[in-house]
Amino acid sequence: MKTVSPGLLFCWVMLALVLTFLLAPIVITMAVSFTDAAVFSFPPKGFSLRWYERALQIPELMSSVWLSAQIALFSTLISLVLGTLCAIALVRRELPGSEAIATFLLSPLMLPGLVLGIATLQAAREFGLRDTYTTLLLAHVIITMPFVMRTVLSSLSQFDFSMIDAARMLGLSQSRAIWKVMVPNILPGFFSGALFAFIASFDNYPISMFLVDVRTKTLPITMLNQIEMSPDPTLAAVSVLLVLATVAALLLCDRLVGLRRIASV
Repeated sequence: MKTVSPGLLFCWVMLALVLTFLLAPIVITMAVSFTDAAVFSFPPKGFSLRWYERALQIPELMSSVWLSAQIALFSTLISLVLGTLCAIALVRRELPGSEAIATFLLSPLMLPGLVLGIATLQAAREFGLRDTYTTLLLAHVIITMPFVMRTVLSSLSQFDFSMIDAARMLGLSQSRAIWKVMVPNILPGFFSGALFAFIASFDNYPISMFLVDVRTKTLPITMLNQIEMSPDPTLAAVSVLLVLATVAALLLCDRLVGLRRIASV
């Protein structure tokens, strides 16, 4: 009978504890969302779907979901274009100081969100930008583009651009050579960057809190206001729906690209 070494056993125990620590809040939130009680209670009392029905009937929540989805979608699309072009330019290493430029473009991932939020607010005031929607969109592009650029940069790090020239010598046009040769190589980074960018924008709180107003609020801001004014399991139901949406997005990426290819980026 094979014996397990104490070191390996300790690693498995630590893994189980970390997984429990990470998953316990999600499990508790899911359980609370089905409670019949009017307050947060665990273990839940009874079973009811009324909090999911109520979440769909609150106009402020629905409008904030629509706003967050719009901002996340548009910022992700803009970041996909800008981030991919920046990654291609940097990986070719034809620019002087390309490593310093890459570090600068990735700096929003290293700075605290509160610092970025205050800086974006001050910059918007200096440039006279008063429209809340536009300011939110620009701020979210700043925080989402590094995700796309980093993942696409990783996908292109081992790509040989001479393959495009070889494809052109075989009769393909420049655009078809890029489509046939380069696009399949950056597809995992493209999809994973888009997924991370959309989630980072949709769930962003520390930057959005400085840029919203009374009429324009993203979902995280509305949820915080809701828990301060009416703390009931409605927010648990909304949280469960967000978790399910994230799982659905992962399954979609698995079907399109494959989670192993995405994880290897």
